Amino acid sequence: MAWVGEMKIHELHYTNTNTYLIEGDSGMLLFDTGWAGTFREFCRTMGELGIPVQEIRYILISHFHPDHMGIAQEIADQGAVILAPELQKAYIHAADDIFAREGRGGYIPIRDEKVRFFPLDEGRRILKEIGIDGQILHTPGHSDDSISLCLDEGALFVGDLNPLYELEMHRGTLIEESWERLLEMHPKKVYYGHARCADLGGDAQHAAPGDNSQHGNSGGDEKYAVPDGDTFALVSQIMKLVDKGCRPEKIRRKTGADAEFIEDVTRMYLTHRNVGVQGILDRIEIKNR
Repeated sequence: MAWVGEMKIHELHYTNTNTYLIEGDSGMLLFDTGWAGTFREFCRTMGELGIPVQEIRYILISHFHPDHMGIAQEIADQGAVILAPELQKAYIHAADDIFAREGRGGYIPIRDEKVRFFPLDEGRRILKEIGIDGQILHTPGHSDDSISLCLDEGALFVGDLNPLYELEMHRGTLIEESWERLLEMHPKKVYYGHARCADLGGDAQHAAPGDNSQHGNSGGDEKYAVPDGDTFALVSQIMKLVDKGCRPEKIRRKTGADAEFIEDVTRMYLTHRNVGVQGILDRIEIKNR
């Protein structure tokens, strides 16, 4: 659990996608939900926090890829309402065929009647209903339906938007445009879908691309040694285990790789469409500069 200003934020790690529970003054918001088949682990995690699932009032999904919305309907069945800006309306069933094709058991498609669609400019008013001060922004780049949640206290939730330390690779793209809008909000802390949260030190608007001291995880982005031996084969193995839905701890046991290396490979694999092993290795090199 972390505090950003007066806002209490719980980082939930029951799947290989980071999800976040935000406590407002009069209700709770869950940002993203993880893979299908993880509802039991989600309930166990909530139980460890001492918070009944029924206390979640709203669910907000960064984008409708399978690893971010897989148990949304199961949670909604406990009483939560799925919030979705109107720009996401055409995407809420985008993963249905993927789950059916991959044979992931237990997936329950979102029922449209459980979704509250709203114009994007009404996001602040809706968040205020549960005592959260902030706004919802359209931040395309990873996907056309990607949104980010920016709290007035300085917390920023971006889903799979590429991390700041990769910004130099995406000059002139929607990714850069999205980050420019977000940095205008002067965020203090960024919560990613597949990486550790990044403490921007309260000076994000002056962060230069490639300056990992501003873009890193809490305390800064520490370099790590790339594993010895056949790194290409190791990355390939990690990718295959991610495809099987393995969590980082299981991948570590099977491969013996460093936990942070696994985290980075997983994030890069899940957030870059059609990326190959060499593409991941190139991004790891950039991160470690």
